[in-house]
Amino acid sequence: MTVPRIGVTLGDPGGVGPEIVLKAFGSGVLLPPASYILFGDSRIIAEEADALGLPFKAGPWREGERGKAGIFLSETVSPAADRALRRPDARNGRASFRSFEAAVAAARGGRLEAVVTGPVSKTSWKMAGLPWRGHTEYLESFYPGAIMSYWSDKLLVALFSHHLPLSKALGKVRRAALLDFFRGLSAAAGRVEGGPREFLVPGLNPHAGENGLLGSEEELEIGPAVEAARSEGIAISGPHPPDTVFRRALGRLDILVAALYHDQGLIPFKLEAFESGVNATLGLPFARTSPDHGTAFDIAGRGKADPGSMVAAIRLAGRFTASAS
Repeated sequence: MTVPRIGVTLGDPGGVGPEIVLKAFGSGVLLPPASYILFGDSRIIAEEADALGLPFKAGPWREGERGKAGIFLSETVSPAADRALRRPDARNGRASFRSFEAAVAAARGGRLEAVVTGPVSKTSWKMAGLPWRGHTEYLESFYPGAIMSYWSDKLLVALFSHHLPLSKALGKVRRAALLDFFRGLSAAAGRVEGGPREFLVPGLNPHAGENGLLGSEEELEIGPAVEAARSEGIAISGPHPPDTVFRRALGRLDILVAALYHDQGLIPFKLEAFESGVNATLGLPFARTSPDHGTAFDIAGRGKADPGSMVAAIRLAGRFTASAS
């Protein structure tokens, strides 16, 4: 039986990433059949497994092998043997980036069908001198049409813009850019079996502008972009009042809300699905998913982290690869 090859990165060594990865694989939860390749430092894996009391074994990954089920290791040595727990640190930033970089290189080279990423610290990346804010920005350097989306069993959301100051995010709301986003979203979602087939677009202003009384973006930019997308056969509507549109989509996995900026989409999503939500990058030639939470420095190294979102990310990666096969 041929199974997909799914790379899994540990994330920031000082956060809960190593813990939730080991718990996801070592706690007996049901995961899709796959060849799982961990990208990280074996010393950190051994230290974490010992602290958790989890027996954990991963054989060396031989990149030429295809379709062999099990757990394997692609050794990515950290800059230092020790790690700074519960705080941002340049060494941890370099370590998390190296494992992510290696996994993405393997996926871009056709040696992985999916990449599941542990949570990283944007501050640690900055301290390490990296020019990217996070995973999605790095992927966008190779795939400019990449789309940040969030999936759960309650709500589906995609973001037109993500890690930008609000003033810059609002400035991007323009007709041509929105239409490109809607086209890319429709194409990417169409490749996912059982994925969303209808898109709801919130307005930017209260009450979706109230016919121009509370803002003009809906009439000048958002509405025309939605109509242009509809004329191309995309099942899309809007702009809808942003304070009610998420309620319309809740519990409807055939509907996705195309939010216009980071917090417009992420506040309602995390309210409904913080423990089980998954961040998925659409528009790539491979699947990429991640837990919908950060490094949780405050509980790192204490054995308290919930692996639920990591398990959900691995399962969604398996679903995406099944859709692609």
